Amino acid sequence: MSAPKKLFIKTYGCQMNVYDSERMAEALGGQGYVETKSADDADMILLNTCHIREKAAEKVYSELGRFKGLKAEKPDLKIGVAGCVAQAEGEEIMRRQPLVDLVVGPQSYHRLPDMEAKAREGEKVLDTDFPEEDKFEKLKNRPKAKRGPTAFLTVQEGCDKFCAFCVVPYTRGAEVSRPVSRIIGEAQELVERGVREITLLGQNVNAYHGEGPNGADWTLAQLIWELDKIDGLERIRFTTSHPNDMMDDLIEAHGTCKKLMPYLHLPVQAGSDRILKRMNRSHTAESYIRLIERIRAARPDILISGDFIVGFPEETEEDFQATLDLIEEVKYGTAYSFKYSTRPGTPAAERAQVEAAVADERLQRLQALLTRQQREVQDSMVGREVGVLFEKAGRLPGQMVGKSDYLHAVHVADCDRAIGDLARVRIVSSGANSLAGELIG
Repeated sequence: MSAPKKLFIKTYGCQMNVYDSERMAEALGGQGYVETKSADDADMILLNTCHIREKAAEKVYSELGRFKGLKAEKPDLKIGVAGCVAQAEGEEIMRRQPLVDLVVGPQSYHRLPDMEAKAREGEKVLDTDFPEEDKFEKLKNRPKAKRGPTAFLTVQEGCDKFCAFCVVPYTRGAEVSRPVSRIIGEAQELVERGVREITLLGQNVNAYHGEGPNGADWTLAQLIWELDKIDGLERIRFTTSHPNDMMDDLIEAHGTCKKLMPYLHLPVQAGSDRILKRMNRSHTAESYIRLIERIRAARPDILISGDFIVGFPEETEEDFQATLDLIEEVKYGTAYSFKYSTRPGTPAAERAQVEAAVADERLQRLQALLTRQQREVQDSMVGREVGVLFEKAGRLPGQMVGKSDYLHAVHVADCDRAIGDLARVRIVSSGANSLAGELIG
């Protein structure tokens, strides 16, 4: 029997890319590949790319350049680029980096086995189509390995919002939702493989409108309640949401569905109505704040997370102050903040840019405020009892690490629980980015 071929996947960016990388590994598993953690050992290297961060494409080209020597040493090594940079750059990647054997967009990775076979025959293979067939359905019979206690599950892809700063509608396509039956089937399979917590993924996950068993489109809340029925599934989360799609039944589910965790990532991006309009966000600061009030009325202890873009084109100091004011009012438990960077082909890229030094200074002020709020929320957890799902052993003997209901990392000393166990823990101290706790009972 021949030795298995080794696959190295480097994943950039969002949680959906993590999910996609897992599916790509499963697809190539059927071709005799097993994953390796070292590119040096690999028979095939895949870079699963993200186009959200600044100079994303250039970073991919730089990474590919590092493999030049390895390719020279191992002529049979195959190198592929997947994901959103692959979708956006396509033929340019092949032109600029001849060592690349295949380029595959995020909607076509179910075709990887055929692409790999052609690459093995010496072809250069490019597939950045938006195929009609369901890539998830094509992959459903691939080999499945034992899983850890948490997993991502894509339920919706693409975006119809066309925010002025964002490339997702161009790289992931229009909004598409998977049928309920297929999501439930995959969730049940994940639970059978050891998963106890599932995070539902989508570029606009709360815009979910998949076909239900009755033929009508279901909302995300209806899907969550169906997942709630699965024995062995203990926790449900979802990300990323758009304020405009936060419907009444989803807000109600946060207050009534025990498996739906008290954590919500709800990006606002800015606190200035003028900038929000220029971003094409279709909501105002006031409507966002009123929405947060309704969500907290349904689930008072919910932890709110957000995204912020600083230095968006034409942003004034008054606009920026409005963002700080919104943050002060909402009080975020955690948040992600970035300095605006241009994306070719997006409307904002053509507008007057904020001076880099000004944007840098604003980002520092905003992050200082968010860090203070995050620390205040973490400190307020001390003395409280929370559920913790243990995911791995800690660095110290007898220590276990897991995530709380609120997605905080929690370290527990003298812990006799195993990976995958869910236990009640009393929080005893708060660190910079994590909590320490002790088992109850």
